Formats: sequence, C-alpha cells, structure tokens
Amino acid sequence: MLSHTLKYAYFPGCVAQGACRELHQSTVALAQALGIELVELKKAACCGSGTFKEDSQLLEDTVNARNIALAEELNLPLMTHCSTCQGVIGHVDERLKECQQTNPAYMDRVNGLLQKEGCLPYRGSTEVKHLLYALVKDYGLEEIQNRVTRKLTELKCAAFYGCYLLRAQKLVDDDPFRPEAMENVFRTLGATPIYYKGRTQCCGWPLSSYATAQSFKMAGIHIQEALDAGADCMVTPCPLCHLNLDSRQPEVEKVIGKKLGLPVLHLPQLIALAVGVNPKELGLQRHIVSTKPVLEKLGF
Repeated sequence: MLSHTLKYAYFPGCVAQGACRELHQSTVALAQALGIELVELKKAACCGSGTFKEDSQLLEDTVNARNIALAEELNLPLMTHCSTCQGVIGHVDERLKECQQTNPAYMDRVNGLLQKEGCLPYRGSTEVKHLLYALVKDYGLEEIQNRVTRKLTELKCAAFYGCYLLRAQKLVDDDPFRPEAMENVFRTLGATPIYYKGRTQCCGWPLSSYATAQSFKMAGIHIQEALDAGADCMVTPCPLCHLNLDSRQPEVEKVIGKKLGLPVLHLPQLIALAVGVNPKELGLQRHIVSTKPVLEKLGF
C-alpha cells in the first residue's frame, strides 16, 4: 500500500467539462477509488491548446505561467487528464524554467504581466504531468494491480496516444516513437494491448475546422487499423482525440465509406472499470459509439 496519499492540483481543462464531461466525471471517480486527492484549480484559464502562440508566444507563456502559479501556491504538482493541456502547459513550464537561467528579462516580463493583473508570479517550483504518468510513475502499476477487482481479461485494447502527450516536452516519461505506458496499464488490468501503426499519430482533430474530409480520413484509417488488429475498443488519454475518434465516428464512416463502430474509451474510464467503479458513475452512456459491447465483454 502507498505510504502516503497522493495529492495534485487538478487542471481539468475545457473539453472535459464541456463536450467530454464524462472525462471529468470518470477522473474524479477513479481518484476517489484509488485514494488520490485532487484539488481542482477552479481559477485556471484555458491553456489555449496550442493556438495562443500563433498570435503571441508571450500570451501562451503568460496565461500558462498563471495556471502553473496556481498549483505552486498549493505546493502541489499540476496534473491534467488532457494530453493537449499537458503538452501545452508542460512545454511552457520547461521553456520558462530554462528562461529563468538564460533569459531573466523575459521572465521579468511574464511575471510583470501577471503582477499587473494581481496574479502570483511563476516560480518554476513544481511539475506538470498527465494522469497517465501520475498513475504509472507516482502511484505505480503494482499498486494499481492490487486495487483491481475485475480483471479485463476478455478485452483487447488499442491505445491512441495522440500528438501532444509524447512530443510537446523535451523530457517525457516514455519513448515517443515506441511508447509502452498505456500498454503496460492494460496488462496491469488484465487486458490485452493491441499494436497498430497509428497509435502514436495525430487523430486529425487540428485539421477538422478547415480540412474536415482529410481529418476524418486520418481518424478512419486509425480506427480501421485498430479493428483489423483485433481491438475491442480504443483508449485515449486526450479528450480532443476522443472527439474526433468517437463523437465524429459516424461522420468519419461517411467520409471513408465503411462501417466502423469501435468504442473509444477515456483512459480513466477503463481503469475505473477494473478497480470496481460502477459503470453508471463513468458517463459511458454519453459516448456516440455505444460502449455496451465493452461492458458485455466484462460481464456488466
């Protein structure tokens, strides 16, 4: 058993409290089941999902320096379940920590803007991490295994990592080209990991607003590859990937001219099912592609 309670400054992000409310719901339920304390950063702002820097790098840095400073005020690591948020905020954190050594004038500019708005300064005193790596590195796979009450032995899971989780920061807790963190979680839960080409590629979401057909083709290729490899479901640590892979799967099917029907789960939903959380607490009914085949395989 863990010798102490893990505690994080929880950054839910926008999508998890909007279009993917089930992600916030399942993250909170999983944390409660595992005995992890989450202190929600209710004053936090949107990370910008990579768009702020298109107008101004200073804007992205300042907004997210403020987000990080909110966690620093609590003396807690900032944890998010959105790999886009983790990628953006984590990259800002790395850049600003480097600027503290190499470009103090820029740091003074960022903190000056924060001070002007009555915000705490960025100190560079904490970490930014995704739920996946908080569970794997801090909580530990052995401890998760000890909490499993329903082994997922009948389930074949295809991980979909997405772009930001593996590439946005210089230091990641996995090989960006051959990651294993999610597959190791699947094994710990008793599920069989499915490997396929697209698991580390882009879901197509960033293209969806201006090149919709190309975006849906990308998503369709990944889903079809996972199906061809024998997957019962796809599991993603990113709500933006979930939107393109699940919410828009019916539209994807029309573009590629094929029926897919592959359930796409959020990472905390999958883990929560294995550690005894009632499926009704996980928002699985909110998915566009029915999750009933997954629940039936698991005997619910």
